[in-house]
Parts: sequence; C-alpha cells; structure tokens
Amino acid sequence: MTRRSRSIPPPSTIDRDMPHQVALPDDICMDRNYTLIRRFLDERSMSCRTRAVTAIWEDGKQEQWRLHCFADREVAVAFFDHFGGVAFDPKRDRENGHPRGVWRRQGAYERILEMGPLSVPEALRD
Repeated sequence: MTRRSRSIPPPSTIDRDMPHQVALPDDICMDRNYTLIRRFLDERSMSCRTRAVTAIWEDGKQEQWRLHCFADREVAVAFFDHFGGVAFDPKRDRENGHPRGVWRRQGAYERILEMGPLSVPEALRD
C-alpha cells in the first residue's frame, strides 16, 4: 500500500482548514494555464492547495475538476474573480459530505473550453 507523504495533509484536513474552494475543469489547468495560475498566486503571495474531484452529471458524463482551496475567503474571491470557475463547498457539494466523495452536478454535461483568461490547450480539444 502506498503511504501518503507527511508533508501533504489528508483531504479532511484540507477541507476543514481551507473551506473556500474554487473548482476549474482539470484540462483547463494544464500547460501554460498552470503557469498563469501559479504566477497569479505567487505575485499576490496567496497560499493555495489543490485537490481533485470527479464531477458526475445527471446524464452520466464524468469529468475531473481541480479544486483550488484557500483558508481566506477574500483570497478565494480574488482567485474566482480573476479566473472564474465554480464555487465549491466541500460539505455541501461532495457526496454525503465525505472528503473523497464525488461531486453530483445538476443538468446535462457541457464541456468548458474557455474560462476567464484560461483555455483548454489545442492538443486536448476534441
């Protein structure tokens, strides 16, 4: 069994200590977009942890999303205002409030190719 690194807190600790979370589609957080996000956070000395969540829509479609988790609400709002995304409440949005639960989404799936200054790299587009 693979052991978790001591420097990485467990999911329940992140949800408890960093409850202000912004979700972005995982494929929009790659390539040069990852650099844009890191630069934004570093230039403003913002502290952020990332987690993954699987979003499942009513039509059965699944997609990985990346959660950017913040301890301070104002920092999360600044991140949201700049990049967009979806506000994520770990207690309400995770299935049964479980730290590793899936995210049940309403409506039909629609792929997001652009969000704020971010866009899915050409190599990942259908």
